[in-house]
Amino acid sequence: MMLLLLSLCLLGFLAQRGEAQDRAALWRGNDRAGRCQYTFTVASPSEVSCPQAGGPEMEGVKSRLSLLEAMVSRLAGGGAGASAPDAGAELREALNRAVGERNLLQGEKERLEREQEGLRRRLEEMLRETEMLRSRPCPPQTPAVPDTGIMRPAGGSSPVSHLIARPNRQGDSSSLRDSVWQQGFQELKAEVTEVPAPEEYTGCGVLTSVSEPVTHRKADSIAGKYGVWMQDPEPVAPYGPDMVWRIDTVGSDVRQLFGYEDMEQLSKGFPSKVVLLPEPLEGTGAVLYRGSLYYQRRRSRTLIRFDLASERVAARRDLLHAGFHGQFPYSWGGYTDIDLAVDERGLWAVYSTSKAKGAVVLSRLDPHDLRVTKSWETNVRKNGVANAFVICGRLYTVASYSAANTTVNYMYDTDRSRGSVLAIPFQNKYRYNSMIDYNPTQKKLFAWDNFHLVSYDLKLGRPPAA
Repeated sequence: MMLLLLSLCLLGFLAQRGEAQDRAALWRGNDRAGRCQYTFTVASPSEVSCPQAGGPEMEGVKSRLSLLEAMVSRLAGGGAGASAPDAGAELREALNRAVGERNLLQGEKERLEREQEGLRRRLEEMLRETEMLRSRPCPPQTPAVPDTGIMRPAGGSSPVSHLIARPNRQGDSSSLRDSVWQQGFQELKAEVTEVPAPEEYTGCGVLTSVSEPVTHRKADSIAGKYGVWMQDPEPVAPYGPDMVWRIDTVGSDVRQLFGYEDMEQLSKGFPSKVVLLPEPLEGTGAVLYRGSLYYQRRRSRTLIRFDLASERVAARRDLLHAGFHGQFPYSWGGYTDIDLAVDERGLWAVYSTSKAKGAVVLSRLDPHDLRVTKSWETNVRKNGVANAFVICGRLYTVASYSAANTTVNYMYDTDRSRGSVLAIPFQNKYRYNSMIDYNPTQKKLFAWDNFHLVSYDLKLGRPPAA
């Protein structure tokens, strides 16, 4: 169709030119094959005869028609080609969506793998605790009433059942006054009432049980996710025994020490005293003792004794060879390389050294100048336990900081210089226990469990004979 239109246009042009010369003619007829063919003639204004039939003019016309057809084809196909950039943009957008979804799936996979690893560790802890419980001896059964051999009838029935079964015929008053029966009943009664009730041990003994935690306060901000709180077991004026102290230890420059008049004011969140420490604190191992705050200076093995009355540094000393700033922390981390503790015998440091290869080292400190007076090296890894505290010269460790139900799993006795495995139930109510300290005056544990300040009542038993 396009070729026919171009042909007609060319014929019109030639017809106009022929009219100008008045010598052009157009014919239509069938060729030898029977197809319709249009022909026209025009006389040359300058040539009398043609040197060749057909000549190159017709070939030139054909070549130009071919060029015109190619141009028309490209123009006709331009609409379809215009959509190619749009298709490329859509492909890029789909690729970006696919990459984003792949990244999301990868992140979800990593999260699930972390959760799986946490569940695996918890399962291992539970299996260890189960094995410990299975290895413990069964508690002694309640002793039966001793057999006095009085009036026991044949068949093995008890004296009481024999007394009840004895007939009391109407009018037979002698049965109630039978001296033998009365004697047997009195002796049986004496045997029952003479069983002594267990006495609670109040001395400096070994840990036998830990109560459920009691919550006193929840921290206000993210800075209180973990920290340390305490009461001075031997307070010094101007502060009394009811004063409570708290430090939020999240941050790179921990210096604020908050004081509360009593536990009620702590629960309400109304501090009566705020002290700015002269040097920053690291970890959750700070303690109060005899009017001073003892703590580890940030990024160092230096111990500081800060006097609360004068608000000045009273002593400082490096704890030689002690790891610090993440070398030998507890299992939960938090730069808990050096953990200070107080008990009935004084001030202690729980830490490790390169020489000990990560095992817990327990050192007794002079509370005045922080000298080490004696040290003990245990066979339990420091980063394998969640926390530790000292009672009556005995070091105790807690198995997990995140398991809701865990155990006090180890004790080291400094009097005997040896350790032993325990399985005393212990609860992490809020699943992230970052600090546990013993108060020898109150016989309680103070702990910081995932923003919550909690305490535990303890029961101590008589220590084994030397």
